[in-house]
Amino acid sequence: MAVIPMKDELMVQQQIQGEWQHMVAVMCLNQTYRKQDKWVLPQLFARYPTPAKFLAGRRATQERILKPLGMWRVRTARIRKMTQEFLDWDLNDANDLHGIGKYGADSYKIFFKGVIPTDVQDKELKKYVESLAS
Repeated sequence: MAVIPMKDELMVQQQIQGEWQHMVAVMCLNQTYRKQDKWVLPQLFARYPTPAKFLAGRRATQERILKPLGMWRVRTARIRKMTQEFLDWDLNDANDLHGIGKYGADSYKIFFKGVIPTDVQDKELKKYVESLAS
């Protein structure tokens, strides 16, 4: 299966499917450049489209896919822990999940809850929020 990279003009969050993929994406965006993620995430989600498939997958394969983002062992471990918690998560507050910080929580509110936080700090999220107002 050919993996098509994400579109440069759209935010990563606009190109994923469902809450779990969203959480993985925001964790991958941490300390990376958006362009790196737009190549890696389609590969990851083509192989592991769901939390169950990710947890059943081989850690070594996940690390290989995530390697271009750096910190691949730590990143894989964090995503696996978040994924385990995700299976019992109530879809309310993203801060309840391992490894999801303010950016991830704000992004979740915007893209899944339809709520614009008053104190968005991430520059890309700010641009997106401002584009909604114009």
